[in-house]
Amino acid sequence: MTTTERTPAYYELHQWNTEQLAAYYEEKFERFPLLKTDSVIHKIKQQLTHKQSYSLHQATQLMILASLDQISIEEPDWTYLAADLYLDRLYDQAARTRSYEPDQPYGSFYELVRLLTDKKLYSPKLLEAYSREEVEEIGSFIDPTKDRLFTYIGLVTLADRYLARTRKKETAELPQERFMIIAMTLMMKENKEKRLSLIKEAYWALSNLYMTVATPTLSNAGKSYGQLSSCFIDTVEDDLRSIYDSNTDVATLSKNGGGLGVYLGKIRSRGSDIKGFKGTSSGVIPWMKQLNNTAVSVDQLGQRKGAVAVYLDVWHKDIFSFLDVRLNNGDERLRTHDLFTGVTIPDLFMEAVEQRGEWHLFDPHEVRNVMGYSLEDYFDESEGRGSFRDKYRECVDHPVLSRRSVPAIDIMKSIMISQLETGTPYMFYRDTVNRLNPNQHKGMIYCSNLCTEIMQNMSATTITEEYVKDGSIITVKTPGDFVVCNLSSISLARAYLADVLPRLVSIQVRMLDNVIEENTLPVPQAKITNQKYRSIGLGTFGWHHLLARKGIRWESEEAVRFCDDLYEEISYLTIKASMELSREKESYPVFEGSEWHSGDYFSKRNYTSPRWQQLKEDVSNEGIRNGYLMAVAPNSSTSIIAGSTASIDPIFRKQYSEEKKDYRIPVTAPDLGPETIWYYQSVYLIDQHWSIRQNAKRQRHIDQAISFNLYVKNTIKAKELLALHLHAWESGLKTTYYVRSTSDVDSIEDCESCSS
Repeated sequence: MTTTERTPAYYELHQWNTEQLAAYYEEKFERFPLLKTDSVIHKIKQQLTHKQSYSLHQATQLMILASLDQISIEEPDWTYLAADLYLDRLYDQAARTRSYEPDQPYGSFYELVRLLTDKKLYSPKLLEAYSREEVEEIGSFIDPTKDRLFTYIGLVTLADRYLARTRKKETAELPQERFMIIAMTLMMKENKEKRLSLIKEAYWALSNLYMTVATPTLSNAGKSYGQLSSCFIDTVEDDLRSIYDSNTDVATLSKNGGGLGVYLGKIRSRGSDIKGFKGTSSGVIPWMKQLNNTAVSVDQLGQRKGAVAVYLDVWHKDIFSFLDVRLNNGDERLRTHDLFTGVTIPDLFMEAVEQRGEWHLFDPHEVRNVMGYSLEDYFDESEGRGSFRDKYRECVDHPVLSRRSVPAIDIMKSIMISQLETGTPYMFYRDTVNRLNPNQHKGMIYCSNLCTEIMQNMSATTITEEYVKDGSIITVKTPGDFVVCNLSSISLARAYLADVLPRLVSIQVRMLDNVIEENTLPVPQAKITNQKYRSIGLGTFGWHHLLARKGIRWESEEAVRFCDDLYEEISYLTIKASMELSREKESYPVFEGSEWHSGDYFSKRNYTSPRWQQLKEDVSNEGIRNGYLMAVAPNSSTSIIAGSTASIDPIFRKQYSEEKKDYRIPVTAPDLGPETIWYYQSVYLIDQHWSIRQNAKRQRHIDQAISFNLYVKNTIKAKELLALHLHAWESGLKTTYYVRSTSDVDSIEDCESCSS
């Protein structure tokens, strides 16, 4: 009896004898003729003799485990056989939940939408926006054979974390249905005459695993809860109400699955005055303790604790205590182990480190009172000169303004000590960031997000007025720029080698732009900012996978050149797609006066070829849909689903194991074989200066930034780590993410929110 002859629950309940099961498995093995299956079949038959009969569910679990045991560097394709067996289980479970005959892998798509809408798992908007006839036609686009693209770990990750289940935890959605629901959700408000064709195109991109959407979009699209955006960045003003309002916003967004970056650089330092009473302020650490408690107590949809990164300027008087907050020794009252940290660094500091010069620490509150301006509001407009260093020197030379003077290298030592112990702080090179900000006509960028790839204008939300009217309390706020990250990523190896980048980027930019329309953001100022800049973050993953497939060594000039060429092409296609979308839907509201409008964006990056000059003219004259366009996120979990390597990182090792509750899942590098194995070099064997060189080329073409890790051995010398940081800064990188040492490789958590 074959799997297509089953009835509902047959897979779970029917008892098969050894001969029937052996026949079933042999039929499965015919799909994988290159695998050496004889010994495994013999082993399975021996195991099956321990009982007179098994349910197919029980026996298949044995077979899956046997297949997983065979996965190795020599025979990595056993993962596809294990995935094939797991798919049969998913198909059967969905058939039982939805009460259809499993003569086909997938049941009625319309009935799925209606069922989960009735159960209040899907949003009613789907059936309000689409007629039954449309949903049935959309269902006809589903191609079950695309399920065969998944590796076992990819399929299990998708099923466990993202496929919709009933409130009784029963499997309801299947993989291709999740992709189709995402496509339907993101194209809901498109013109009815073309939206079915756009849904088909979006489904093509997702089902072929040419791209992935961000984790919140993958999980929440079409559902009755949760937002679609990944990360947010807030700016905290130096007053009690702003601090607590920010904490509330952090809690609200964290509850719905978002990661947060929070800029604390405006808050007065320890020992500063409060209302003229000197020495009364406790500084930033107590407020970080509040955020730490929020991150722990308000978890993300019940799945994991909240994820919050806090940033402070390197000239802030509290910088030393800030750098100690995640260390495992010292006063626990001054520790915030559940927050991530980042330091915002001007060029002037890095120059002082290089020259072993002196560095001065200030209280931002005192600077405002004495100098009449905020030091953090300035940056150097060009390398070696600019507003920040002028204002900083004014502060240094002022006879009244207090400061603490220390060797710059001492601060850098504290940074590196913390990085080697905890992986953080992240490095944020603020002058480079703001010089290359295409929207500097409308604001300033003080810090990045949780994963260091988002660079957008920021400002604090302030209370303008509060009064009582008709028995109600009315609070009037002036909204600041509360940054929202809308992310998705190209699977480089699959998309580049299939030669689909122009088609893919066009639909991907539209999907990202539509996230802005379909999102339900619980913080009002985030909604306003999202519409103001219409920011998106198109990124990539699978860089090492692509290099291996092309036979290019990581540590080579060829890899550096290829990186430059590839990301220039992706940049061109992304800008072009957003420009074409603006023809159809208009530009983002503050386009006029931006560097997109003036053409400075293209000049600063030395885009001089005829096609770039034509695009520059088109954007200047016709506009662009999105004020920020590209950002490369960590995308660890979604790259696993897509069967590729994470982000722009090298692999850790050619083979490793994912630990599950009751068994291990062996995983190998993607497309591992005789042709690729020589190009999969472990990250800890790679000279990180080559990675920096690649990333410098990449950064030129990315208008925002890149989640870029530095991988070092725990025996690294201080001068060697310092050399990496200096190289990164001198090369024009905007940020570096974790410093991952061999001692903490298993303890550093990847950002799930920004996984795209």
